[in-house]
Amino acid sequence: MYESLETADNRENLKRVVIDPVSRVEGHGKVTLLMDEENHVREARLHIVEFRGFERFIRGRPYWELPVLVQRLCGICPVSHHLAAAKAVDQLVGVDELTATADKLRRLLHFGQVLQSHALHFYHLSSPDLLFGIDSDAKHRNIVGVLSGYPDTSLEGSKMNIGLQGVKLRKYGQEVIRAITGKRIHGTGAIPGGFNKALTVEERDALLVDIDQIIEWGNAGVNLTRHLFLSNHEYRNHFAAIRSNFMGLIRSDGAMELYHGRLRATDEHGAAIFDHVDYRDYQDVLREVVKPWTYMKFPYIVSLGEAKGWYRVGPLARVNQCDFIPTPLAEQARQVFAEEGGGEPVHSSLAFHWARMIELLHCAEGIKELLLDPDILGGELVVQGEKRMEGIGVIEAPRGTLFHHYQINEDDLVVKANLIVSTTSNNQAMNESIRQVAVRYLDGRTLTEGLLNHIEVAIRAYDPCLSCATHALGKMPLQVELLDAQGERVSRLAKNSDGSLSD
Repeated sequence: MYESLETADNRENLKRVVIDPVSRVEGHGKVTLLMDEENHVREARLHIVEFRGFERFIRGRPYWELPVLVQRLCGICPVSHHLAAAKAVDQLVGVDELTATADKLRRLLHFGQVLQSHALHFYHLSSPDLLFGIDSDAKHRNIVGVLSGYPDTSLEGSKMNIGLQGVKLRKYGQEVIRAITGKRIHGTGAIPGGFNKALTVEERDALLVDIDQIIEWGNAGVNLTRHLFLSNHEYRNHFAAIRSNFMGLIRSDGAMELYHGRLRATDEHGAAIFDHVDYRDYQDVLREVVKPWTYMKFPYIVSLGEAKGWYRVGPLARVNQCDFIPTPLAEQARQVFAEEGGGEPVHSSLAFHWARMIELLHCAEGIKELLLDPDILGGELVVQGEKRMEGIGVIEAPRGTLFHHYQINEDDLVVKANLIVSTTSNNQAMNESIRQVAVRYLDGRTLTEGLLNHIEVAIRAYDPCLSCATHALGKMPLQVELLDAQGERVSRLAKNSDGSLSD
């Protein structure tokens, strides 16, 4: 683990390099590097500089509004917040088990969400770095560059342009969401104890038309990411090469489970730290701490302590941890992935992309299975129970394990809310990754845009949703500069993280 080599006493003697904003991610963040006269990296930090405050302003609202309110956290993963909140609200109304149709509609919705989000992240945001090269010309590193630069798809064996394939995969996932909730973004579906709308035969049949093609493209995406990863020695062994614990949900039989399961955490060798923990008991195994230079919390595993208990979540964790994936093509892909670890978890941060495409394929296969399930067209959608005062909903969002925890009063109003968002759980790991990259690729060198992009590539591997991850706690430093008409600085005043002022 890379540690800062400087103390607060001599920070003023170091030069500061800022990447602001971090590009091709959802939300607003920046990275600061402190370097000495010889360009040796002394500190590297990821800062989340926006604040959303959902945990505060949903207090006082009726609990039944929560699934609709909290999905406004994000335009990329609203379904994940919608379903996590709905699962918590189910408990508030005393429902532990939904009807078969409501349960499968929620699962279908979730598969559509994970599919479209994974397609968006890999093809639109991350593939340009891997296809063209991390330090290639910046004008090529975007989806337009992929669309024009890779008309030959020999890399992944599909008959369609790589970029267009990604566009169509995302479109299909959004169509699944639209068919179920009425809108591609911020639709409604889950309600306390069930679902508000059945799927019609016509909607089911329309989604079935393209599903085999989607599965084929999903498989091609797995082949592409596997090739890009395995053919590059640097990606496999050195780039953002950190070792970590992992955590996620698993099914009772150890299978990958994205909608509902129990918590499993493993160490860097794959040994269990805890297993099959009821997620409603998450506070027994997880804690969160706040640091003054970011609006994002730092969760850790209680039994290991703050220093050693940080962990990673998301596709890399889920594919590493599960005993098997319950769809055939994705399971075949998982077995190939597992061979890379040689009996231990795969730790390379860029392996996130390979695992992400394995999950996309699993979602495509899962969508087909659910569309062919007779229960998906059933009419019983809601179950009733007796009111409770606390509800906890946990789901595997595209970026990792997502916790929604609510308490209400006798008037049905929210009095307490806590969210542990996937990106929050990856916070320490992202900081460790950028430190490793900074030391390996930037230390002692003259900085260029291509070198600085190495930092952003390490962050993008985690598919962070920075706006989702912001929290009510923490303080950000404030800096004000007065410039004259020629743009020269006349004066400067900074309010530091501890509240003190400096010139």
